[in-house]
Amino acid sequence: MSHEPVSGTAPGGGLSGWQGAKPIPALATLVLGLILYFGLPQMVSVPDAKLFTGQPAVPKPAAAAPAKPAAKPAAPTATPAAPAAAPVAAPAPAKPMTKAQLEAKAKAEADAKAKVEAEARAKAEGEAKVKAEADAKAKADAEVKRKADWVRGLHLFAIFVSTIVGIIVKALPMGAVAMVGIAITALSGTLGIADSISGFSDVTIWLIVLAFFISRGFIKTGLGARIAYNFMALLGKRTLGLSYGLAATDLVLAPAIPSNTARGGGIVMPVMASLARAYGSNPGDGSARKMGSFLTLTAYQVNCITSAMFLTAMAANPLAQKLAGDLKVNITWVGWALAAVVPGVVALLLIPFIIYRLHRPEITETPEAVEMAKGHLRDLGPVKRQEWMMLGVFVLLLVLWIFAKQLGDLNATTSALTGLAVLLISGVLTWDDIKAETGAWDTLVWFAALVMMASFLNKLGMVPWFSKSMGGMVAGKGWIAAFLVLALVYFYSHYFFASNTAHVASMYAAFLGVSIVAGAPPVLAALVLAFFSNLFAGMTHYGTGPAPVLFGTGYVELGTWWRTGLIVSVVNIVIWVGLGGLWWKVLGLW
Repeated sequence: MSHEPVSGTAPGGGLSGWQGAKPIPALATLVLGLILYFGLPQMVSVPDAKLFTGQPAVPKPAAAAPAKPAAKPAAPTATPAAPAAAPVAAPAPAKPMTKAQLEAKAKAEADAKAKVEAEARAKAEGEAKVKAEADAKAKADAEVKRKADWVRGLHLFAIFVSTIVGIIVKALPMGAVAMVGIAITALSGTLGIADSISGFSDVTIWLIVLAFFISRGFIKTGLGARIAYNFMALLGKRTLGLSYGLAATDLVLAPAIPSNTARGGGIVMPVMASLARAYGSNPGDGSARKMGSFLTLTAYQVNCITSAMFLTAMAANPLAQKLAGDLKVNITWVGWALAAVVPGVVALLLIPFIIYRLHRPEITETPEAVEMAKGHLRDLGPVKRQEWMMLGVFVLLLVLWIFAKQLGDLNATTSALTGLAVLLISGVLTWDDIKAETGAWDTLVWFAALVMMASFLNKLGMVPWFSKSMGGMVAGKGWIAAFLVLALVYFYSHYFFASNTAHVASMYAAFLGVSIVAGAPPVLAALVLAFFSNLFAGMTHYGTGPAPVLFGTGYVELGTWWRTGLIVSVVNIVIWVGLGGLWWKVLGLW
């Protein structure tokens, strides 16, 4: 009887091929990590205490002192001792004392007083010595702790950088790299196990995970596609109108779909591609310029803009909110949306038109698109009960997020959990749908790792140290000029990143801290850097999740993509900093 090996296994029962980490990227990441982990503490000395204080909550200079002050209550008992000795030394005489007796009495009283004073002085000196020793010991302990925190911070920074690099070079899937980073953090003793896995209890992380689950309802019920086709039917008589229809679809879905990939790749891209093909615009046969390339470029740039407009529109936005909160800067859902609405809407109106002028499609009139969209709507049939439920939950979430303060400071994660509960109870989503939403669970893992590391870099004092050090370099230049330079460096450094989240995790807190030290209004700086954390993704074909999906359609050549991305980046900066700056002045942000 022959035994053929099962597909995917070796004859000996093992795997037919290596399915673990990619050897070269993994080895490069490991070597980098080891060099940083062991090299940084040797190369970088402990900064002056004015720049680096370690973790403020841990060193307690007065900790040793309370053990000794218990002797203080004994001090008052020394004073009553003098009157007690007086009657014995000089009893009331029955007859007038002689001169010799008076002199003896005075001498005895002086001796007693001197003795008491000497004892008090000795006691005070003893207590002062004990206190000085306690203070010296506490100061020495605090200095030892400060140096230990510096080394721990450098070690954590090495692990953090290695984790980011591992994600960028794709040594393993992002979640797997994050799990390895968590394991090394605990195994090396850099953080305790409870601290190493503390990210999984962060409410900000669960907000984005819950929103992922909720966004599945738009795709499952078909409500997302229905919204897209309705906009096509309304605006689709011209190719430029189609691009505005795609923009409107993305804008409507953005508040409740935190995955820009799900919006851009799962809902908008299929509609866009079907429209292009219907007009004979296909990738690879010379017809891409008819319509497909224009719609692809527009869909991607619009996705970056809508991601910047809402706290819940992109996975890294709550991470930025969390990092800002660690620096005592509070950003709310409403505050974010209000600050973004004016520059965001203007950008949505101008960017498609600018791309239309830069990359004019060959087909500009599309009257058939309206009928095509209406045909798709007829195929979808009347709005189903589950779609109404999904729409109701969407409205409910917006109400809870917008009026959170009036509802007793209702936490955004509580609102999202409520929305998911309604979807599960009503049957719009099933538990199998939740389990199958792998993107959400993957996000939970890598988000937990990055948030944990970034938070402890701040707690250990590394981020404040960097902020103070860099702040000194830009001091005296005026906060507006300093902040503009910092923001532009932050923006264009995204050429070196293939993930918004990796960029935010590695640079956002540091640049925000420096901006605040330079004198920039904290909330304004936090929001501008958060908006840029979405807008900068439009420059490359790898800048964020939807990029490879849309670039992968083959409609746009690489040079065209990068050239358009660079031009749009400049326009976005002018809109968001120029017009946005005026709007933020009205809002009182600066």
